[in-house]
Amino acid sequence: MKYISILIASLAIVLSHEVNAQAPYVLKKLNYEYNALAPYIDAQTMEIHHSKHHQGYVNNLNEALKENKDFAALKLEELLLLGEKLPVAIRNNGGGVYNHNLFFDILSPKLNTEPSKSLQASIDADFKGMKELKAQMNKAAASRFGSGWAWLVLTPGGKLVVTSTPNQDNPIMLGSEVRGIPIMGIDVWEHAYYLKYQNKRGEYLDSIWSVLDWNVISAKFEEAKQNPVLKKIAQETIKSKPF
Repeated sequence: MKYISILIASLAIVLSHEVNAQAPYVLKKLNYEYNALAPYIDAQTMEIHHSKHHQGYVNNLNEALKENKDFAALKLEELLLLGEKLPVAIRNNGGGVYNHNLFFDILSPKLNTEPSKSLQASIDADFKGMKELKAQMNKAAASRFGSGWAWLVLTPGGKLVVTSTPNQDNPIMLGSEVRGIPIMGIDVWEHAYYLKYQNKRGEYLDSIWSVLDWNVISAKFEEAKQNPVLKKIAQETIKSKPF
């Protein structure tokens, strides 16, 4: 516990964030109605996903923080940086809250949005275009065994990379195969698609691209560039390299 307390204090200093506990966390309101994404994602799935599953992660995170008060002073991204060092309940539910906040943010009934010029330039540089990005994201999501996520991540080196994580893990977390700030995530837990698509995960993956809000994803891309968490990940990566 002494080691954890020192680690938490160090994170707060390095990241230069005000110490303001976000617990109790609250369910983030959607910017659209549950039926707004139909026919790509049906209203019943959206309602259950948001008001039951997402709410459950929020409730469980708040309960876990009551039992682990040393972590309550950290903001959500700061918590996730601890990754495998976190108590299991905080890791799972903190990831669940963060991942779903991002997921629901990047969905929209606005069709045919496009990436900003800056984001499109990075997609072209790192994937040779949107077609290849979609192919890599869908492959990462389709091949994720069991439950998890596929991510588009901005790495500390400034590259966009596609990766996948199990359960409610994400690329911010210590121990993730690819570290960075996710700017887009596709949920491949069955609760995200099973009512409409059953076992046809591929059909769900093809459909979800129709309701991605590239205006929001582009904004998250710009925010990620300035995020102090990205610098912290870079520092951790340098320290972990063998010399």
